[in-house]
Amino acid sequence: MVQVFDKDGHMRGATVVETGPCLITQIKTADRDGYNAVQLGFGAAKRRNKPMRGHLKQQGDLRYLREFNVDDPSNHTVGERIGAEMFEAGDMVNVTGTSKGRGFAGVVKRYHFAGGPKTHGQSDRHRARGSIGAGNTPGRVFKGMRMAGHMGDEQVTVKRLEVLQSDPARGLLIIAGSVPGAKNGLLKIRYDQQTLEIVRTREPKPAEEVSPPAEEEQTPEAEAEKTAEATAEEAPEAKGGEDTPSEAEAEEDAPEAGEQKEEADEATSKGDADSEGDASEDADSEESDEEEKS
Repeated sequence: MVQVFDKDGHMRGATVVETGPCLITQIKTADRDGYNAVQLGFGAAKRRNKPMRGHLKQQGDLRYLREFNVDDPSNHTVGERIGAEMFEAGDMVNVTGTSKGRGFAGVVKRYHFAGGPKTHGQSDRHRARGSIGAGNTPGRVFKGMRMAGHMGDEQVTVKRLEVLQSDPARGLLIIAGSVPGAKNGLLKIRYDQQTLEIVRTREPKPAEEVSPPAEEEQTPEAEAEKTAEATAEEAPEAKGGEDTPSEAEAEEDAPEAGEQKEEADEATSKGDADSEGDASEDADSEESDEEEKS
């Protein structure tokens, strides 16, 4: 069971039921069999005997076979697939199944008897059934007397359950409320009488098959957009060429350029100092020559 939100936004408890696919294995008509019905097969069996394989022919080894009455059997064919596409959200259905077995139970658990009094010396009658009949009249126990016995494991039908969601692609139905039986139990789902009158005027939807996603076709417009994006990505590289360094290379070369600039500045300043020293030496030599002449 799960919790789902309905169309009004209310959270509701629901049961997820696998509903197919069911295959029509046999069609019975009133002329040949005395009644109109179709036989449905569901589930996979590990092995089947030869008579059953001959009956099912090429439809595989089906585990369950059940019959459903129909108005006109000519509308169906052997091998037809029937599943969750028959139901829509809002349909009311009757669900029949086998209830959980509770073993041998007493009347308190089975029929909700109150049991005996808890005082006045009734030490061992707390869950006893009590008297089951009178004395001489009628002098017997009536049929149907409620007593201890086997509880559960019997056919139960829950009527007018609402279909909240139908998923034909996965073969699932989400039905409001609980259904009889334990997990992995077999259920029979039928339309409610009021819903059946509406459904008779409604054509069932075809079964949806889950197929792998197909590859997208390349239209001329899509190819043109793809080519334009590729050109835009390659444009910066083509414009710059081999001679234009990238930003990362420029950042790596920046420290080296700075060092070279500093070396050039030092060499220039050193050259200026040498030139100033030579000029002063020339001036001193000229002054000494003039003194000698004088």
